[in-house]
Amino acid sequence: MQATAVSGLILVVCSCVTGPDYQRPALDVPGQYKSATESEKAQPGFGSDWWLLFQDPDLAALATKALEANESLKAAMARVEQARASTVSVRSSFFPVVALSPSATRSRSPGVSASGAVSPPGAEGVQSGGSSSGTTSTRLSLPFDVSYEIDIWGRLRRSYEAADATAQASVCELEVVRQTLLADLAKDYFELRSLDAQDEILTRNLALYREQVELTQCQVNAGLVDATSLLQAQVQLESARVQAADVRRQRTDLEHAIAILLGRPPSEFSLEPHPLDAVPPIIPAGLPSDLLRRRPDVAEAERNLAAACAEIGVAKADFFPSISLTGTAGFQSVDAGDLLKWQQRTWSFGPNLSLPIFNGRRLRASLQKAQARYDELQATYRGTVLDAFRDVEDSLTDLHVRADEAENQAKAVDAAREYLKLTQIQYRAGTIDYLQMIDAERTLLTNELSAAQILSQRMVSTVLLIKALGGGWEIH
Repeated sequence: MQATAVSGLILVVCSCVTGPDYQRPALDVPGQYKSATESEKAQPGFGSDWWLLFQDPDLAALATKALEANESLKAAMARVEQARASTVSVRSSFFPVVALSPSATRSRSPGVSASGAVSPPGAEGVQSGGSSSGTTSTRLSLPFDVSYEIDIWGRLRRSYEAADATAQASVCELEVVRQTLLADLAKDYFELRSLDAQDEILTRNLALYREQVELTQCQVNAGLVDATSLLQAQVQLESARVQAADVRRQRTDLEHAIAILLGRPPSEFSLEPHPLDAVPPIIPAGLPSDLLRRRPDVAEAERNLAAACAEIGVAKADFFPSISLTGTAGFQSVDAGDLLKWQQRTWSFGPNLSLPIFNGRRLRASLQKAQARYDELQATYRGTVLDAFRDVEDSLTDLHVRADEAENQAKAVDAAREYLKLTQIQYRAGTIDYLQMIDAERTLLTNELSAAQILSQRMVSTVLLIKALGGGWEIH
């Protein structure tokens, strides 16, 4: 009967946890993506090593190096370790604190005369006129101090919930950093390869333009054409040189950016030119409802919200009295040889109660702050979910539009090539002037460069869609 009563009391005490229990906020999730085609409604089939979908050995090698050496990723890993250590520190509050506090004290008390007067200084060890000498003593102590807070109102449990949720959020934040790193790397890589393709196009045209300048110079010298044709050819050549120089500048900047992502100084990194010539892989988007467990930033926002909810419980528990059990046990003696004898044992034990009475509304302000933070993070969580849906919709739209652009641009390139062929025939036949042929060459160059840029944009849009879908990560 007595054991049953004690068990019931323990159950009641353990169930007293202040503050609300966390519930994930309800969300208005659309049934499907507006921009998705029927084939894109299938579940994504890529894993966390999504960059292998592009079948580019150079990109795969760079991704491996970035994951090993990137400084931002290392910093995020360190933040995870900090959060986990904080959780362990908070969890230690569930257990008693035991401390050993040995001490040794040597003291002297002055002598007392027969009349009760204290002996003057310097009279130690002298007995005259009925006075006793002062005494010198040594006190040795070997106590074990024990303290334990009884978590009646659940303050410690709510603190642990908050710390644990924060640690989980740090793991999600690590994945956000990882995905951002890989997406930035792939984006910079494809843009660099596109610049390689543009440089190749410009280099090919520069060789042709130089030949035309030399040929036109010969024609001017022979009196076949006037100097205007020569100036037009030189303008075209110099304009192409300016474009080529700017393309190489952009490539160098991207090479520097990739070096930093790999954790290396720009001076120690370079990539051999390799023009971009690939087809973007098809990435199914799945359903919007699945996105909530695949986006690490959404999971991070949700875990931060859970931590804020637990902090409300901590703030509410501070209004109630706290009870701690404290005790001391050990040995005390004036002789080191007798210190550990059983007769020299000492002990004390008792509860301590602390009840807040007046604190200038500090506790109420702390509670209001915790509740306001929860409201803030709830809005942040909902906003993060909306941003996730928008990211997917934007990426799908970009992919569809740029696929159409690529198809139309390919037709434009074919037409520009045919236009140049016909113009060259007409120029050699003398039916058109040199300016029209230059216009045809400029038209082809512009369209070839646009085609290379559109391919780069399609590859980047594919990368951004993969990132928007969570990069193959899921909550476990």
